Amino acid sequence: MNILHDASRRLFLRKSAALSALVGSAAPLALNLSAMGSAAAQAAPDYRAIVCLFLYGGNDAFNMVLPTDAASWNAYTSTRTQAPDPIALLAPGTAANAAAAAGSPARLGGVLPIAPRNPQGRSFALHPSLSALQTLFDTDKRLAILPNIGPLIMPTTKAQYAQSTYPKPARLFSHNDQQNTWQALGPEGATRGWGGRLGDLLASSNSPALFTAISAAGNAVFLDGETVRQYGVSTNGPTRVGLDANGRVYGSADVGAALQRLVTTSRTTHPFDTDLAAAGRRTFSAEEALRTALRAPSEAPFGTAPASGAYNVANDPKLRFLNPVTGAEAANGLAQQFQVVARLIDAGLRGASGAKRQVFFVSLGGFDTHDLQNRNQAVLFAQLAQALRYFDQTLAALGALEQVTTFTASDFGRTFTSNGDGTDHGWGSHHFVMGGAVRGGDLYGAFPMLGLKNASNSNFDSSPDQLGNGSLLPKTSVDQLGATLAQWFGVSASDALTVFPNLANFGQRNLGFFG
Repeated sequence: MNILHDASRRLFLRKSAALSALVGSAAPLALNLSAMGSAAAQAAPDYRAIVCLFLYGGNDAFNMVLPTDAASWNAYTSTRTQAPDPIALLAPGTAANAAAAAGSPARLGGVLPIAPRNPQGRSFALHPSLSALQTLFDTDKRLAILPNIGPLIMPTTKAQYAQSTYPKPARLFSHNDQQNTWQALGPEGATRGWGGRLGDLLASSNSPALFTAISAAGNAVFLDGETVRQYGVSTNGPTRVGLDANGRVYGSADVGAALQRLVTTSRTTHPFDTDLAAAGRRTFSAEEALRTALRAPSEAPFGTAPASGAYNVANDPKLRFLNPVTGAEAANGLAQQFQVVARLIDAGLRGASGAKRQVFFVSLGGFDTHDLQNRNQAVLFAQLAQALRYFDQTLAALGALEQVTTFTASDFGRTFTSNGDGTDHGWGSHHFVMGGAVRGGDLYGAFPMLGLKNASNSNFDSSPDQLGNGSLLPKTSVDQLGATLAQWFGVSASDALTVFPNLANFGQRNLGFFG
């Protein structure tokens, strides 16, 4: 029996009544596209949310979280100090040189030391642009590090990796395929993400289930389940199709009503036509519901009310970051995504949206740093750090730190070796988990050993954790990360095995970063 399809009649009738009360004549759409939950779905008396922050392009984690013990630092500087533009960052305590080239390691200054509770006999630091995360890790203890994580079918050694018959994720090192594998546990073509499948199991806690899985960053396979379908919002909130707040077009309610009929009515029985009309009805009904559920972005703690004129999200000082290359403040699109997510979480906490279990998706692009890595990654990390700090502070003001857990993900890590001013496609990477329920200030998983290039100048024979060009062979799987989040979210151990197909291959199914 497939528990994700086995919705009980009683649950179906309860959700039908709730959705009918919310959206009236649009109820058939909402019933069709919203998750109805399953017979195994679990009650959720409290509110909880998981937020996936995807770093598109493949983040170079070797320059994000760095081991600074003598052996590791020697391997790091020996490998990454390569002309014409070395990408090796400078040692902790090195003063920034304001006269150096913008974005260069000298201009940034030394890496920022952190003190994990269990340092594994080593010392560590963060990229100079991540000072806000240094505070979240060391002082606030709401940030944890997951070393060397990536997609795996089963635990894999270097010897096993070299065997052609040993099970490995399909199409490694490919952007599209590995983005999909992180989000849906299968290469491009897989259509059910593990965030959406978690939503399938718990959507019955939401009334309506329409707002179970929400993206602030466009379409993401991570949020699509068997029954749950993602709902997209912009940084301004729910999508409005042509109508003003009073349902008018060009000031006319009649024209507005005609547009709504046109967009929501199927003129044929062709599946494309009926699906398009259904999507239109869903858009109208969802926008109407959220319009009154969300507080304004200019309200505290989400934003800053303007002294005069209309609110402009790009000018809100809470949503701006200091660009380390230009030295000027700029709008932070990632912080803007987190702002609308915070508003949606607030609506759930207040009971205004009817949601008690939600999965969100936000993203930041530009991490495919084959060249100009020093400049580009410094700017990206400054955006990342400011956005995460903003989100943490906003959740604290809402009293929601314990109810929300955010994690980072990316296509893959990158090569340890430099190509002259950047890096190429790798596999394993380091990632962050943030939240009030997270046992922060520590590493969860073994930090990899960094080796030196061999005589052929490519392979890292001295490290059991590095493949050709120094890319990491993951020790922790995406399935293990997902299962840990799932348990905190309220999913049973048996149900987690249906969501994460490779989990049964791993002895440790909870990484332990929740208290």
